[in-house]
Amino acid sequence: MIRVLIASGLRLPREAMAAVLSGIPGVQVVAQVATGTAVAPCAVRTGPNVAVLDADLPGLDGISVAVRLRSAPSDCRVVLVTPPNRPDLLGRALTAPVDGLLSRSAPLEALTDTVNRVAHGERVLEPHAVAEALHTPDNPLGAGEVGILRLASYGHTPEEIGAALHLSAGTIRNKLAAINRKIGARNRIESIRIATTRGWI
Repeated sequence: MIRVLIASGLRLPREAMAAVLSGIPGVQVVAQVATGTAVAPCAVRTGPNVAVLDADLPGLDGISVAVRLRSAPSDCRVVLVTPPNRPDLLGRALTAPVDGLLSRSAPLEALTDTVNRVAHGERVLEPHAVAEALHTPDNPLGAGEVGILRLASYGHTPEEIGAALHLSAGTIRNKLAAINRKIGARNRIESIRIATTRGWI
């Protein structure tokens, strides 16, 4: 019997995966959790063979959870479910103790196939996940622009960013406007969201 733990901050995808896997002979979904911090304690209680983890878990991201599971005294293997346009996750997953990589946009058959193969000792890189990472657009921002947008993503105002970089607030506003144009965003918030999801900052 393959015992599966599913972790996702999104209730509907979590329950959909549980419903699909529960309908497979020889598979039992032993737990569902909504945060990364809840995974390791739940795994100790329920003893899963495979943990299906969303990469963007609240509290503790999927790769960090995978590291914790592997450092714990258990035989739980890990399938990481990745969002599109995140090449940073592909690199981290390949070097981390992740046994399977699955795209959120992959068909449901890929979920059952990946879980089954991972449970039997294989390492599975589902083609959708790899293709989405490899086809992510190159970062159009220079190093200085990345630094400015990263500071903005931490909540700093143009005045604060300017003070840190010894530039005027007006210069920072102009640079942020240029960043918006390069990324194709309507405003700073959208630039931060796009750059974060694509692993640029």
